[in-house]
Amino acid sequence: MRRWLYLLPVAIFVLMAAGFYVGLNRDPDVLPSPLIDEPAPQFDLPPLPGNDKGLSTADLKRGVSLVNFFASWCAPCREEHKALSDFAARKRVPVYGIDYKDKPEAVAKWLAELGNPYTQIGADDGQIGIEWGVYGVPETYLVDGNGRIRYKHVGPLTQADIDKQIVPLIGQLQK
Repeated sequence: MRRWLYLLPVAIFVLMAAGFYVGLNRDPDVLPSPLIDEPAPQFDLPPLPGNDKGLSTADLKRGVSLVNFFASWCAPCREEHKALSDFAARKRVPVYGIDYKDKPEAVAKWLAELGNPYTQIGADDGQIGIEWGVYGVPETYLVDGNGRIRYKHVGPLTQADIDKQIVPLIGQLQK
């Protein structure tokens, strides 16, 4: 009986080592989303002050679209803004913005300074971000014409991300 007690720490060590080994082989940039291939959550967001239209789930059912959660206080959002603006200028699909937990005057100033790549923007107090499973801004979702989420990108988009991941997926979804 005592011999088994001496083997217990060894068995625990082997199990922990196996767990760490599996964990180290995972890509830390991939955050799974349970919403992939599911309908986008229902929402109806008000517009930013000075705009006449907000954003709702119905807007996402008009064709393939890109939904970008952003905020003026977010440094990585500023980093991705040029790539997002360049993509929006191509007019391949509408780019919708969800302004996440932001002050209206701050986002208005931010968009005036950097330009507005968004077809429409909805103002979120944080609740819609929770329903979409947002970990933090920026996050970008590719939504098909039926309003189903097909892809999620966590962190700032780069031109390489757009060219290698987003554009090919858009091509597949538009067929």
